[in-house]
Amino acid sequence: MNAVVITRPGGPEVLQIQKRPIPEPSANEVLIKIYAAGVNRPDVFQRKGSYPPPPGASVDIPGLEVSGIIEKCGEAVTGWKEGDAVCALLQGGGYNEYAAVSAGQCLPIPSNFSFAEAASLPETVFTVWQNVFQRGDLKASEHFLVHGGSSGIGITAIQLTKAFGAKVFATAGNDEKCDACLKLGADKCINYKMQDFEKELKDDGVDVILDMVGGDYISKNLRLLREEGRMIFINLMKGNKPDPADPVDFGLVMKKRLIISGSMLRSRDAEFKRALTADILKNVWPVIESGKFKPVIFKQFKMAEAHLAHELIDGGSHIGKIVLTNSWD
Repeated sequence: MNAVVITRPGGPEVLQIQKRPIPEPSANEVLIKIYAAGVNRPDVFQRKGSYPPPPGASVDIPGLEVSGIIEKCGEAVTGWKEGDAVCALLQGGGYNEYAAVSAGQCLPIPSNFSFAEAASLPETVFTVWQNVFQRGDLKASEHFLVHGGSSGIGITAIQLTKAFGAKVFATAGNDEKCDACLKLGADKCINYKMQDFEKELKDDGVDVILDMVGGDYISKNLRLLREEGRMIFINLMKGNKPDPADPVDFGLVMKKRLIISGSMLRSRDAEFKRALTADILKNVWPVIESGKFKPVIFKQFKMAEAHLAHELIDGGSHIGKIVLTNSWD
């Protein structure tokens, strides 16, 4: 089969097509013929050599989410059959013609979704549900803030938190991205290049913050949180330490009884992901099926153009998701 392989750490040009054997599903796995694969920031980090995959995951083939048709089921698989249309969360190996994945990490493709739209769901939906709703315990009527509102995570977080009744704030890097966030349901979006989000949201206060930035955002986030507030880290793009001129006030953490948490989903075991998948099927899939959530695909590329997809995501100008379709010419 064809696969997009990271030939060495580096820029988008290191992604090359190579031949690899079709994987054989284990007893609890299904073999998916891939029709589309989502492109995510962790794929870029893996390409650059800064995000080593967990044990058992593909070392040189990126891709954490796919959609397609089940071609074969392992002998212990129940609930799925050959021919079922699914989307799935992977540990890696999604830029491919086929992938073997735990049956417990598959979800049915929502009604009226294309394969490309379905492939844009798993990585961001799993991340947002686990961090905002499970770890962050966001409740209806609470105030929620997501940084990077126009990213794949951001557009998912805005729509899901709004659907569950929260007041939603976001930050983004220009007015076009802010407008996109508002159209998706954000009550307020701050252009962080023109405004100080802490000053803009000070009077509102926030109960849950989903942060992928870190750095000088850390202390600002803590000051914004209301009593019993929760801050969840899923990335640290500006570093894992606050601005030396604005250190973290842990007295504030105690005074407001704040909770600071974070997670990395990729390294969690299959049983954790199976339980998370079941929770998403029960709680999130009805929202998606109802039409309250819309996939936002900025651009589609052929699988053979994965390097162009990575050039686009490196540039940071996109709004929403980038998707690869299973075409190799």
